[in-house]
Amino acid sequence: MTTSQTESPASTSPNEDTGQKLPWSPLLALGTAAFMGILTEALPAGVLPEMARDLSVSQSAAGQSLTIYAIATGVAAIPLSVATSAWRRKQLLLLAVVTFAVANIVTAMSSSYPLTMTFRLLAGVAAAAVWAELVGYARRLAPPHLQGRAIAITMAGIPLALSLGIPVGTFLGGLFGWRLTFGLVALISVLLLVWIGVSVPDAPGQKAGQREPILKALKLPGVVAVLFVVAAYVLAHNILYTYIATFLDEYDMGGQRDIVLLVFGIASMVSIFVTGAMVDRKLRQLTVGSTALFIVASVMLALAAESDTVVYTAMILWGLGWGGVATLLQTAVTDAGGSRGQALLVTTWNSFMAGGGAVGGILLDGMGPTSFPWSVLLLLVPVLLVVVASRRHGFPAKRPGAA
Repeated sequence: MTTSQTESPASTSPNEDTGQKLPWSPLLALGTAAFMGILTEALPAGVLPEMARDLSVSQSAAGQSLTIYAIATGVAAIPLSVATSAWRRKQLLLLAVVTFAVANIVTAMSSSYPLTMTFRLLAGVAAAAVWAELVGYARRLAPPHLQGRAIAITMAGIPLALSLGIPVGTFLGGLFGWRLTFGLVALISVLLLVWIGVSVPDAPGQKAGQREPILKALKLPGVVAVLFVVAAYVLAHNILYTYIATFLDEYDMGGQRDIVLLVFGIASMVSIFVTGAMVDRKLRQLTVGSTALFIVASVMLALAAESDTVVYTAMILWGLGWGGVATLLQTAVTDAGGSRGQALLVTTWNSFMAGGGAVGGILLDGMGPTSFPWSVLLLLVPVLLVVVASRRHGFPAKRPGAA
């Protein structure tokens, strides 16, 4: 997830050369950084059984490789933002991408579970730095009337990682082994370093005394409602997504894992394009629809996952619901709480992403993978109620400043 860090007049200079057009190369580089953050985080979900076997741990233990990454991102988001607020923005972004590369190289080569988890933790901290830059950079690079579209471009890296990166990684892992997959991800990180170095302009950090206390944003109308939706929705998604390979194995669909994930990811891409086109006018309706689609998908998986057709249909509905969520909730929390709300969103998102891996592991060991869709359903019904109830603040019928 993303949060803007610098909004000072001095930080707007990159936009002076863009005129009235979008600067595609730097925006796509930022989108690729988002891609790398999600890909590095979620890739173990696609190769979990093989990774667990080679590290000599259970699948629930291997699943914690996602948990520790997300915990690190969530815990580091606010203190890292404060500690690096004076840094040059490009310097921080490049350091984060270097950390991705090193962490993935170590993961590809390590036979030690503790060593692997240590570098997963470091990669999670790096992700916190990336998320802290994306929205602010996108807004600075684009003219005012195109800032929403610029943010949508940077956010497109998230569903792209889900639609192409993870399924292709899963496929390559099946052909050549999961270690090669992580090695290829490290190579992409190195190429991204060059791209960012060449195309993304630098920007200064904040001066001392500019930052307002982040936690005060909790007192602003609508912020708590949005953060509740973030927490419950992300927890529900990650309970199921972290252990999707295990869930599919339960219903003898493990051999179709890469195709299932590809279907999910393509539906996610459709969702983010639709969301990007309509979020300024239909934030509330899109959020209600997103939640409803995921609820229907969870009911289908809970009641009829024995059918391949039902599973694929549910994955399409889930993807359509999930793909635009990052943009929807980013927009909602920014409307309600500004950049301080964004910082809280980063912490909430990643903390409950980590919770999904942990809770999913407990459910897996205690009740088995068939419990996942029911858990999703129990979390999403309150989400839908809160979104519907937050008509005035949080998810208003008309966004502030919208035409």
